[in-house]
Order: sequence, then structure tokens, then C-alpha cells
Amino acid sequence: MPDGVYTLEGSEFAFGSLRNVQAHVAGCYRVWVGARGLGEDVGGPDPVSVPDVTAMRRVFADVDSMMERALDTFAAPDEAFDLVLPGEVLRVTQRWLVMHPVTHEFHHKGQMLTMGRVLGFPYPPGPDTDLVLPGEVPGG
Repeated sequence: MPDGVYTLEGSEFAFGSLRNVQAHVAGCYRVWVGARGLGEDVGGPDPVSVPDVTAMRRVFADVDSMMERALDTFAAPDEAFDLVLPGEVLRVTQRWLVMHPVTHEFHHKGQMLTMGRVLGFPYPPGPDTDLVLPGEVPGG
């Protein structure tokens, strides 16, 4: 994908650009797992501070580290507890805190694939978008 396409803004796109969708996804992991699950003081990245795919990979490397901490820390994954949020209380488990951003990411993955296709950059080629092997991903 040529430079500029990743950050190209389009009002018809969810969150405005491919980069912004990925920043939103990283933010979901940080809020649900980092802040609410681990009690860390984290929030989503400001998309403007992530100028390209290389920078976003660093953001997701931090998300991966946080997820490893959660999986090492969460000792009672299926024990329900009350998560108090402004204006509501959710009954959740540690497993739910992990799975919610994972499933949410797949929702946005479909949006990003569509956005890439609309912009003329279908990836990956072919009909299978759910199984991209590590050797098929640049830098993977």
C-alpha cells in the first residue's frame, strides 16, 4: 500500500481511516484489559501520533505485552465480578475482559478489509481473509 493510503481520511469510513480504526482497536484492548482488568493507567493511542504502519506495529507490540501480563495475572478467569463504570455496572469475568476486545477486533477487521478494497488495495488476495499465515504478512 503506498504511503498516505493508510492515513487517508474518508468520511464514509469507520473512524475515518485505516490507521484510525487500528488505533481504536488498540485502545479497546488497553481500556478493557489494561485499565479495567489490570488496573493500569492506559488509554487508546492518539491516531495522529501513529504516522504509519511501522509505528502502529509498535503500538500493537505494547498491546501484546499487556495481553501477556493479563494472561499471566488473571488467576480466576471465569469468576464473575461487578465492573463499575460511570452510570452502569457490568457483571463480567476476566475471560470476558480478554475476549471482548478480541471479538471486537474481528468486527473492525472486516471494516478494514472493505476499506482497503474500496481504496483499491485488497489484502490478502483471494477469498480467505481469516487465515493469513505468518510468512504471508510483511514483517510477520
